[in-house]
Order: sequence, then structure tokens, then C-alpha cells
Amino acid sequence: MNAIISASELASALAGGNPPVLLDVRWQLSVAKAAGEPPFDGRAAYAAGHLPGAVFVDLDRELAGAAGAAGRHPLPDLAEFGAAMRRAGVSSARPVVVYDGGQGWAAARAWWLLRWTGHPDVSVLDGGLTAWEGPLSTDVPTPAEGDFAPVPAAAGLLDADGAAALARSGVLFDARAGERYRGDVEPIDRVGGHIPGAVSAPTNDNVGPDGRFLPAEELGARFKALGTADGTEVGVYCGSGVSGAHEVLALAVAGIPAALYVGSWSEWSADPSRPVAVGPDPQ
Repeated sequence: MNAIISASELASALAGGNPPVLLDVRWQLSVAKAAGEPPFDGRAAYAAGHLPGAVFVDLDRELAGAAGAAGRHPLPDLAEFGAAMRRAGVSSARPVVVYDGGQGWAAARAWWLLRWTGHPDVSVLDGGLTAWEGPLSTDVPTPAEGDFAPVPAAAGLLDADGAAALARSGVLFDARAGERYRGDVEPIDRVGGHIPGAVSAPTNDNVGPDGRFLPAEELGARFKALGTADGTEVGVYCGSGVSGAHEVLALAVAGIPAALYVGSWSEWSADPSRPVAVGPDPQ
């Protein structure tokens, strides 16, 4: 199974005998409220045109729990997540392809959740909706109820203590922009900086100008230069467990398994007792 799928490969799969379930997860991290602007409306974008047969999935309501002490996008209630996936037509015996508007963060969050809870065949449309050259639809499908029942894996998920330990024993990547890692700016959370020992690895450096992932060999070379090696345990965090999922996806493309600290900086920085490092040095 490939973690990503090209638009041409998706077109062929949709014409095959077991076409994938399509999930539209358009979402954007928005600080528009501070500027008095309306936040991005993924459902409205979906209504204006989506891949034929795709079902809209709301990241904030179906792929995350309520914001709080565990972060801005903590894990969803798994019973509710499973029900949402079944409503969307997700079944274990049918492939799933997830896409968003092109950034890939939201699609990766859905990919990671489905994979971590046991779906055997999930991929992300490389480049998102902007890579799709076929027709779009405004019809809202009513898929048959799926049978997917989420069963969390024993590995692949980090909590705050696990992330801190991994920063010492393995490699913990910080997927945020470099200026947030260094603590130069912090537009969202209580304080800027990073988890001591974490290595800066901005998610945006995993893709080309068109938003598509770099070739697996280039990604592998990038992560090797940042400290991964055979047998190294790898973890990722970001601001709230969304762009970090995209980095886990990039690592998967490179053939490197990695765990996700879902609470990420929004959880870590909310606790004044946790240490904070600033500047370009991991420590």
C-alpha cells in the first residue's frame, strides 16, 4: 500500500472494480479571527465543488476532540470517530483516499487517524484537489453505511512524556516553521520555542512548489541528514497534531515509520511546568 496516490492513479482506481471511498477534508489553520476576518469554511468549499462521490469530513468536529488542556486538536472520541467514518461509507475491505485543498495537512490528519486505528488501505491524494484534472461535482452523496470499527494501535502515538523521552533517546521532529521553533514569533500558543532536544524539520520542506511530495529518495536523504538512521525511533509534533501528521506521512513516503505527538506544542506549552528551549539549537 502506498501512502500517497497521484491524480492519474486515483482516476484509474475510481474506474476499477473496487473504487476507493473518497473523503474531502478541506480545512485551513486560520488566525483570521484576530484580524476580524471570517474563518475558512471547508464545508462551503466542498459545496462549491468536490470530487464526484466524495463525502465531506469536518476536521475540527470529526477528526479531533474539543480544544482544551490536551491541545487544540486532541484525539477525537474513538466511538464518535468510528461512527463518522461509517457514515462516510468507510469499510475495512474498501480502499480510502483522502484529499484536501492542496496543502495536505488536513488530509494527512485523516490518513493518520485511519491508519492508527487499523484501516489497512488509506492514501492521500498527492497535491490535493488542485492536482485533480477531472470534473467536479456539487452533488452530495448518501453512501451506504460502512463497517469500519477503529482499533487503536499499540504504537504510533506519543504523549507529552513520551515525546520528551524520545527527544533524548531517538529523534523528535518539530514540523512547525523555523521561526516558531526558535521562538522568534508565536502567533497562537502561550509561549514560543520547542521541546528540548527536538530537531527543526518544517513540514513545508517536504513538498515542492506544486504542493506535491518530493521523491521518496529526496525525502529519505533529508531525514537522514536530520538524524534518522536504521533503527532510530522517530516522532513528530507540530502546533496541534495536524501539520505533524503531514510530516509522519512524508516519513512514510520515505519508508521511515514515525509516531505522532497529537497534543503537540499547544498541549506542551500550556503547562508552565514543562521546559521550553528557544533558538536554533535543539537543547
